[in-house]
Amino acid sequence: MKKVFCIGELLIDFVAENQGNDLSKATVFTKKAGGAPANVACAITRLGGKSSFIGCIGEDPFGNYLLDVLRENKVDTTYLQRSETFTTLAFVSISKDGERDFVFSRGADRELKYLPKVKQDFKNNMLHLGAATALLGGPLESAYGHYFFDGLTERAFISFDPNFRQDLWKKREADFVKKCLPFIEKAHLCKFSLEEAELLSGHKDLEKACESLHQMGTKAIVITLGSDGTFLSTSSRQGTIPSIPVSAVDTTGAGDAFIGCLLYLLSSLEDPEKAADNYDLLSEMVRSSNAAGALTTTQFGAIPSLPDQDQLKAVLR
Repeated sequence: MKKVFCIGELLIDFVAENQGNDLSKATVFTKKAGGAPANVACAITRLGGKSSFIGCIGEDPFGNYLLDVLRENKVDTTYLQRSETFTTLAFVSISKDGERDFVFSRGADRELKYLPKVKQDFKNNMLHLGAATALLGGPLESAYGHYFFDGLTERAFISFDPNFRQDLWKKREADFVKKCLPFIEKAHLCKFSLEEAELLSGHKDLEKACESLHQMGTKAIVITLGSDGTFLSTSSRQGTIPSIPVSAVDTTGAGDAFIGCLLYLLSSLEDPEKAADNYDLLSEMVRSSNAAGALTTTQFGAIPSLPDQDQLKAVLR
């Protein structure tokens, strides 16, 4: 089984309690571990796969807590870095239907430094580039680009999830699109939300959006559609793979659980790159990944809600 290296932010989600979706009215918050690439790393190990997290946290109690969470979930922390800068925080509001709104207080995640020695571990493995904060400048963006190049030169399987957050890119959406293009061009697999697919392609029609994104270079595209499932597109075929019905209480981490499950399934293959153009094989993997994402929405908090193999198998019977 291949190891999946997940690069980007690990942070504290302060989830507002009992206030609908308006953070200005929130008075009580619950601490949760978060950060898209860290969620993905935990989703992979929860299912029995191998993952390594590459990111930076603060040398403070919140950083200690996050490190403990990764270790409890059996994520390799060899390349986790610590900084004197305070651990990054995100304040999250959740509406009645489980949808979220974010406000970020950035800190240590931006301080990630590039380590050349990591490159050798990418060979014959997989690289997931999925950070919401990685393209915002500073040392993190530089390291992110270096690791991306290393993954390409070592012929690692590349997965990209832009994790667009409106709060971080207000009035700079064009910059976001421009910075995403090199990753879309080279990635074997891209995972988008509907909003991201429309923004990055310039098309609202899913088929046209995928056609444009394929022309940029990526081989396989998955567009998550919430309770409606996932739109899967390869060079030969397109279609929507349905999800399972659940009563959602918190959609935080659902997309990360989805792509984590998909990467876990791909990591068991001798050559994941070949699967990127095999619609039938990918559709079965996406069906399982939809279930993983759906299960995650039935509890509060991303990492604590990630399913294990038994939970996943129970809903797929």
